[in-house]
Amino acid sequence: MPHTLAVPAHSELIIKKSRFIGCVQPMADRASAQATVDALWKQHPGAAHVCWALLAGGQSAAVDDGEPGGTAGRPMLEVLRHQDLEGVLATVVRYFGGVKLGAGGLVRAYTDTIAQALLTAPKIILQHMQTLQCQVPYALEGLLRREIEAAGAELLQVQHASLVTLQIRLPEAQAPAFVQRINDSGQGRVGWMRYDA
Repeated sequence: MPHTLAVPAHSELIIKKSRFIGCVQPMADRASAQATVDALWKQHPGAAHVCWALLAGGQSAAVDDGEPGGTAGRPMLEVLRHQDLEGVLATVVRYFGGVKLGAGGLVRAYTDTIAQALLTAPKIILQHMQTLQCQVPYALEGLLRREIEAAGAELLQVQHASLVTLQIRLPEAQAPAFVQRINDSGQGRVGWMRYDA
């Protein structure tokens, strides 16, 4: 089962006078990852490289940022894959110390920096969430609110018009049973506007 990270975790290694500052953190998409990398450049204007890897489904990326091809981004991405992570950004800021490490040395330096950060990173099970939307008569609103609370779901929005419209978010795996329970309780008076069974 894939995991993601609860909070960012950091590491720092000095290898042959080069300083490697690593960070692993939860990240949903490439645009957010690029914004994070841009912010790192502002924090570390004297850095030689800011290499990064994003493991986020179809938006995954591996960037060597001027290091020899395949020596930074791709190895960092493999560390994330090996840990069965999803929705995680790994970044390493490198300050060059004047001693070349060679391709093998660079691969080890970047993978070790990320592996060190992951040692302290709290991991959580990644749950895909689903948003549901339904309409019910006013008489069923209380029942629905109790079911939402009992399921540990999140009530996102409520609108009162001729019917009550509720928007709910819960783990995808729980959605079919939740919908079935609501349909049974509502005796055919619940209208689903958004639900893909």
